[in-house]
Amino acid sequence: MVWSGSWVAERLGVELVGDAELRELLGLALRRNPKRAHLLVSQVLGKHVPQYPSVVYGAGFQLGRRVRELLGEAGARHAVVLGYAETATGLGHAVADGLGAAPYLHSTRRPVAGVARAGGFEESHSHATSHLLLPEDPDLLTGDAAAPQPADPADPAGADPAGVDSADAVLVLVDDEFSTGNTVLNTIRALHERYPRNRYVIVALADMRSPADRGRLAEFAAEIGARVDLVARNAGTVRLPDGVLEKGQALVAAEEAAQDLARSAGAAAPQPASGAPRPCTRVDLRWPEGVPDGGRHGFTPEHRARLEAALPAMADRVAAELDDTARRVLILGFEELMYAPLRLGTALEDRLDAEVRYSTTTRSPVLAVDDPGYAIRTRLVFPAHDDPADGPGARYAYNVAGAGFDAVVAVVDSTADTPGLHAPDGLLARLAPHTGQVLLAVVPSYVPADAIPALPDPSAAPSPASAPSTASAPTMASVPSSAPDRQEEPRMLPEPLRGPAFSSYAPDEVGWLLQDLSETELEAPTEEREEAIQSGGAHYAESLPVEYQPSDQYQDLFKAALDLSAARIARAVGTVTETVLAERGPRPVLVSLARAGTPVGVLMRRWARHRHGTELPHYAVSIVRGRGIDANALRWLAAHHNPADVVFVDGWTGKGAITRELASAVAEFEDADGTEGFNPEIAVLADPGGCVRTYGTREDFLIPSACLNSTVSGLISRTVLRADLVGPDDFHGAKFYRELAGSDVSGHFLDTVADRFGEVADAVDADAKELLTADRAPTWEGWAAVERISEEYGIHDVNLVKPGVGETTRVLLRRVPWKILAKRGAGADLEHIRLLAEQRGVPVEEVDGLPYTCVGLIHPKYTRGATGADGKAVESK
Repeated sequence: MVWSGSWVAERLGVELVGDAELRELLGLALRRNPKRAHLLVSQVLGKHVPQYPSVVYGAGFQLGRRVRELLGEAGARHAVVLGYAETATGLGHAVADGLGAAPYLHSTRRPVAGVARAGGFEESHSHATSHLLLPEDPDLLTGDAAAPQPADPADPAGADPAGVDSADAVLVLVDDEFSTGNTVLNTIRALHERYPRNRYVIVALADMRSPADRGRLAEFAAEIGARVDLVARNAGTVRLPDGVLEKGQALVAAEEAAQDLARSAGAAAPQPASGAPRPCTRVDLRWPEGVPDGGRHGFTPEHRARLEAALPAMADRVAAELDDTARRVLILGFEELMYAPLRLGTALEDRLDAEVRYSTTTRSPVLAVDDPGYAIRTRLVFPAHDDPADGPGARYAYNVAGAGFDAVVAVVDSTADTPGLHAPDGLLARLAPHTGQVLLAVVPSYVPADAIPALPDPSAAPSPASAPSTASAPTMASVPSSAPDRQEEPRMLPEPLRGPAFSSYAPDEVGWLLQDLSETELEAPTEEREEAIQSGGAHYAESLPVEYQPSDQYQDLFKAALDLSAARIARAVGTVTETVLAERGPRPVLVSLARAGTPVGVLMRRWARHRHGTELPHYAVSIVRGRGIDANALRWLAAHHNPADVVFVDGWTGKGAITRELASAVAEFEDADGTEGFNPEIAVLADPGGCVRTYGTREDFLIPSACLNSTVSGLISRTVLRADLVGPDDFHGAKFYRELAGSDVSGHFLDTVADRFGEVADAVDADAKELLTADRAPTWEGWAAVERISEEYGIHDVNLVKPGVGETTRVLLRRVPWKILAKRGAGADLEHIRLLAEQRGVPVEEVDGLPYTCVGLIHPKYTRGATGADGKAVESK
């Protein structure tokens, strides 16, 4: 037989060296991954290659038996097994089964709202790197949950009544391969710091360490003061020639280009099954209530016993829906959901005369080459259908097309049973042309009881704002741990809004943690708003100003200012982004303060992609002076990301009011919610007020995005917080001004700045290097100046003093301005200020000693009588 790694080996000079069975176990493929070009493709993992379920399950189960022999009966009974997402979730579960009485947990890339993180780590070579540990039982990783456990049904000795010290509970870590060892050893190091124990066992199908890496295990064990064993089915190594990464990437590009050319020329592709595809048939598994779908939150021996008892009947329900003529059947699992479909597959093998195979979909992109010497012959591509936390993306099913399956049983969890699964380009539609029958079996997504939001107490008196109701709410006891339908986020928080449905930005540029109030009338004349705000009758966030429609002269001024300052802005964007990456880690989560911060967040994201090839998540949230940040947005972020990774982003600082507001609001939220880890520091493009330590520059210059309102901010209004529109479980609101699309320059602004990234790269490197070693402590110089101006001009209210070019622009666009203070000699940065001031009849007073280029003063004694009949400001007497 042709080895399924020969195609790669011949073209790249890669060698697979090891025991006699190694080539039967592993093939080779290539992937688009900047960290590792080759992929070891296991024949017994059940991920990329359809295999008999009994072979896949048996490989893991036998490894578990070997670990049991290594630890002895008592040691095995007090072990905890940890598997790695995505590829080893099923393998790890099978190892736990082989151990007998060990509870099981696997890492996950799916955050689950309301479940506390017990840890997390990175996988250096993976396509998707971030792993979360989300056990339902917080003691699972301490070892306390493993002592004692119920007996293995095959072990009449029963549980050890004496228990065991948590430090003696062995942690068994399972991955499909052990190559450099970095991932597993980094995991042990991180967990050992929090939950120290005396012994660890690493389990893998293949030990592929190089000779240089083989001594690291003993050194590592000595470093942490614990015993570390390794159990592997096969051993060997991959010999890689110099430059293999670059050669592999070039080979992938060339092969993809050749395939594209062949497709355009009409070359034959794998032939679909004959006949028109039939509609998908849904199978009701009747999954046992309370049994988890897998090990994301932990899987105990009790869960194992209940699942084993239910498997025969569930397999019978699947078998009853299969055509009698089906001779080859594929059970197709879903990404991390590997164990449940695997066990359905083993049960079907016992019930069908047909050949049953098993594999799962994956998020990992791999080149497909239809050659017997290549491990990935075909691939199906479809969109992600489980609303992943890292945003939309492609997913893959390998070696399914052209494999001659008469039926495919797709098994997903209920979180993934979305319209995207059933869409014309979704997984089910992609499968249909390649098989005679598609069945869908949905396993309820398990959500720990503590993560399900408490429902109202029916005995509590309704609030005055509540509608009367005679229906009693169910108690928590009636809410199953395993819900039959797709689980919503606690507090019913929706997914972020994205363009083009909300905003003119591309969907991957920013996710808006807001609710859409586009159909609500919120605008009020500027004069009415100002009177209501200053009289205390309304808060500024309860209404919106009428959107300023710039004149042709003002539009020309914006374009000229952008052309003049694009390189300056690009340099500041690069500098602040490099500072964030250096100080907050390589994968920060950008959270811009809507809306002035949002264009800056998009530009920072673009810089990271341009300079480092990194796709940073970016969201926009609302913060309101005097009311704080949107707490529900913070809850959503904490449920989907590590709060410590969140970096708040704004456009510029004025006097620092929002800086202080954010620090206070985050502290209040963490005290009330119990969530910890958010860093309230803000990263800004420009910090003329000396209010933050992470900035691109401290110069006060014209940032053209401050010149306009929604038309440079994705056509989004400023945010709204009003009790009749925003409930306690809602995001703050905003409007999408679709009708202004003809005036939108949001994309033009971003593209113009991003086009200058290349020319400022050297300057950015120098600026960032200097800033990282400089004293950047906030000076609050701007705040002192504002207090002085407030008293000198008889205003006696710092909220009516708006320092800096950006804030002064806002005063002229949104409020009732009184006068403008301009630094004597300020030039081009103030041209648009002078034009707006002239249009609104506002005097511009040149002064000395300003730390800012200009300061806008809001009318301090505003009434409607303070505006003349021509709509221009009248100075107070």
